[in-house]
Parts: sequence; C-alpha cells; structure tokens
Amino acid sequence: MTKTSDFDYTLTSEMIAQIPIEPRDASRLLVLDRKKGQILHRQFNQIGEFLQAGDLLVLNETRVIPARIYARKVSTGGKVELLLLRRIDGYHWEAIVGGKRLGEGKRIELEDGLEAEIVSELSGARRVIRFQEPIEERISQLGHMPLPPYIHEKLEDPERYQTIFARESGSAAAPTAGLHFTTRLLAELEQKGVQFANVTLHIGLDTFAPVTEEEIEDHHIHTEWCQVPNDTAEQINKVHRNGGRVIAVGTTSVRSLESAGRMAKGDQVVATYEGTTDLFIMPGYQFRVIDGMITNFHLQRSTLLMLVSAFAGRDRILEAYEIAKKERYRFYSFGDAMFIF
Repeated sequence: MTKTSDFDYTLTSEMIAQIPIEPRDASRLLVLDRKKGQILHRQFNQIGEFLQAGDLLVLNETRVIPARIYARKVSTGGKVELLLLRRIDGYHWEAIVGGKRLGEGKRIELEDGLEAEIVSELSGARRVIRFQEPIEERISQLGHMPLPPYIHEKLEDPERYQTIFARESGSAAAPTAGLHFTTRLLAELEQKGVQFANVTLHIGLDTFAPVTEEEIEDHHIHTEWCQVPNDTAEQINKVHRNGGRVIAVGTTSVRSLESAGRMAKGDQVVATYEGTTDLFIMPGYQFRVIDGMITNFHLQRSTLLMLVSAFAGRDRILEAYEIAKKERYRFYSFGDAMFIF
C-alpha cells in the first residue's frame, strides 16, 4: 500500500502563480527525459525542440462554464453560493452548495429572479438542484468563472482561463496544460510535421482535491465524462503503427486516452470511447497509450501528482519539483509547465 504522505512537498505561497503570463507561450518549461534522467530548462515556445514530425499532440477541447452562481434563500434572504459541477438533464444539476442549512426542499432565488430547489443531498456539500427552467443559456449572464481557491487575484479577461482550442462547454475547471498554447505555436508545430487530435473530458473539482485517506488505494476518485472520438482513435492507432509518439496535453487527456485504451481490441492501442471514467492512475499503473505528457506542477497529495508520478516515478517527479522550486518556477493553474517523455 502506498502512503498519501509520500506525495507531500512544501511550497511557499509566493510560488503559486496568481495571474497568467503574457503571451501564453512565454511560460517556462521544465523538460524531463525519463530515459536519460535529464532535466532541461526552456520557455514553452521552445517545445518544438523536443517534438518531431509524426508526433501526435492530443488536446482536451473542454470549455469551462462560468459555474459559480450567487443566490439567496427564498425564506430568509440568506446568501447562497452554487458551484455547478455536472448537468444531469435540462432542469437538474449537481452542484456544490455554500451556505447554512441548505438541505432537501430548500428553495433559492438567483440574481435574475429564477428560482431553484434542492431536491436531494449527496456527500458533503454536494446537492442536486432543480431549476424552474433550463439554465444553460443563462449561465453566461449569471455565472462567474470558478477560479481555484488558491488564486486570489481578479482575472481581468475570463478567456485567459480557457484554452484557445476550447470548444465543448462542461468543465468546472480548465485543463491548465493547454493554457500555454498560442495559435502561432500550434502553426509552427504543424509546419514541423507535428499532428493534432482532440478529446473531451469535462473536469470536476475532485480532480484537484487533495487525497485525505492515509493510503492512496483507499481513495475513491469521482467520475468525469470523457469522449475519444473515432477519428482520434484511428489517428492514434496509425501514429503508433508508424512509430510516432502520442503525447497527451494535460492529465485530463491522459485519463481520456488511457480510459479508451482499456477498450482496445486486437491490434488497437485505443478504441473509440464515450462515457464516464473513474480511472485512478497511481504508481504501478501500466500505461497503454501515451508516450509523453505536457503538464503543469500539481498540488501536494493530489491525484494529479500521483498520475505524473506513475508515469515518471515518484522520486524523479519530487526531485524535479525541488529543482523547479530552486529555479523559481511558477506553480499550479497559471504556472509553468513540464514536458515528460
């Protein structure tokens, strides 16, 4: 059994990036070569130095919804905060609810007068909310961007918490490894012969939550919806046959691809997949699909830190994090990146 405490490290608050760097691809890049055991330092816009014609970058097209909504109790006027996590159907959403005595049957009113009711209680602060009418078209007016709690600066442009290839709305958080890409950089890589494919995984907040169980095997990871479309699966299988590398942009792309990899048959590396995934990648996991990943620096005790440790080795990742700290890299969502291959 693996101890959660094995994934601890210390970090001072000034190393947590509060604002995104401009331009996006001016962030720093720590390159970790697993075979050579070598660490190099670059800017993200130099990542093409480590990519070659025939490589395939897999991007998560999910788009963050402005999921934080302020409301009040109909009965008392008390403040309520909703964080929408998952659309169940046109009227029902799973949400984290902030406020006192917000149990089943409690009615709330949103800022534009729309009413809703808590219809069931889930674990912790999770609730199922039923709105009077479908809310999706009103979220853009009512909602606020759900930045992580460790970011305290106001985001001037909400689009900076979206990747430039975000298409499919549904996430409560951004796939942050994708935030480093610019249109210019994608064009440069394409000219070099690098290929691109898309997946979708709608991110829930549990992805970023620290593991609280003493042993990581006891942790129950929450499900997230993902899709690996047929053309992406075919492209990945072709790249593998031709000797190219499949490189996931972000841990969300890793989970999508490895979930689809479990469905592969015959000589496939990956199959078409659409549905939920509860795949928990921890040290000891045997990767089926990916040959490399681009990722940010992750929180202590998080399932994301465990995932990258499964790919590169816990000791090697924690050593890389210590080097990044000494080199004054910026951590977490708006921070710098790693390329591990």
